[in-house]
Amino acid sequence: MNQVIELVKRKVKKEKPEVSELGFGKYYTDYMFSMDYQEGKGWHNAKITPYEPLSLDPSAMVFHYGQAVFEGLKAYKTKEGKVLLFRPEKNVARMNISCERISIPQVDEKMVLEAIEQLVDLERDWIPDQEGTSLYIRPFIIATEPCLGVRPSREYKFLVILSPVGSYYTDQLKPVKIYVDEEYVRAVPGGTGYVKTAGNYAASLRAQEKAEELGYEQVLWLDGIERKYIEEVGSMNIFFKINGEVVTPQLNGSILGGVTRDSVIQLLQYWGVPVREAQISIDEIYDAYIKGHLEEVFGTGTAAVISPVGELNWKNISMKVNGTGELSARIYETITNIQLGKEKDSFNWIMEI
Repeated sequence: MNQVIELVKRKVKKEKPEVSELGFGKYYTDYMFSMDYQEGKGWHNAKITPYEPLSLDPSAMVFHYGQAVFEGLKAYKTKEGKVLLFRPEKNVARMNISCERISIPQVDEKMVLEAIEQLVDLERDWIPDQEGTSLYIRPFIIATEPCLGVRPSREYKFLVILSPVGSYYTDQLKPVKIYVDEEYVRAVPGGTGYVKTAGNYAASLRAQEKAEELGYEQVLWLDGIERKYIEEVGSMNIFFKINGEVVTPQLNGSILGGVTRDSVIQLLQYWGVPVREAQISIDEIYDAYIKGHLEEVFGTGTAAVISPVGELNWKNISMKVNGTGELSARIYETITNIQLGKEKDSFNWIMEI
């Protein structure tokens, strides 16, 4: 796909919000990228245009059968004014994995990276440079063919929108409280749990509401068959430090392979910290807690990077953890320093725009 990306200029620029008002996903930049797919024609009509509402037929298949995938990554601005992306090729590659699972045509990864680079470069003035801030990048694909037949769509729209954001949590390293849900099921092997499709998140919302009603910020999902093996948190992968060793659930076909998760594993291996991927049950975690061996718990994800866990509630048993542990803080500092160009990138994770 050797497409020229057309640029449609905006006549009047938006007023940028104050950094203190950013929050997460509340404001959007002047421009967005889009391209279309039509069976027999392939991906075409690549362009950068002013950010604006979409016009879709009421029978567009995304509304009825849920063919939608998305990704999330960030751009960072250094003190020197450089603009850096963190492992963007991993997100684009994962998007194609998601597309394959729900029968959306593959995108040209090189072309998509180029489009993201051009869009972010055009919007570099929107990237905040205060600590904890960044430009969130949301690529996504939706099925647009007007048809009520149950089959894969023959038409799609790919878009990339940008949003300047503050920290995901108000106090970034303040430990979060997590509710271990045993009532609802997020995913099972053979399903769509390992990809970023919109339906996965719709299925998680009721459990998230329940957790919030009980005073917890996030849900920890157990496996959908035996309801005992730990999978992931609503918006994060999860890690446990037990007796000096770090353990995270192994990818089993129902867990999302997080980019930050992979980065943390690589970093721990580089430091010589024992780390393994394994099937781990909530009973094992409780046993480690009772014996005083559960030293740290933390989540990993693009939005928060590292999120220390201060409490796990399982069957009304409150497992209080040490909160922001030494290892959690070290991982957070190292990854964010690499993202901001403050520390040497020994892993070739950074792409400069």
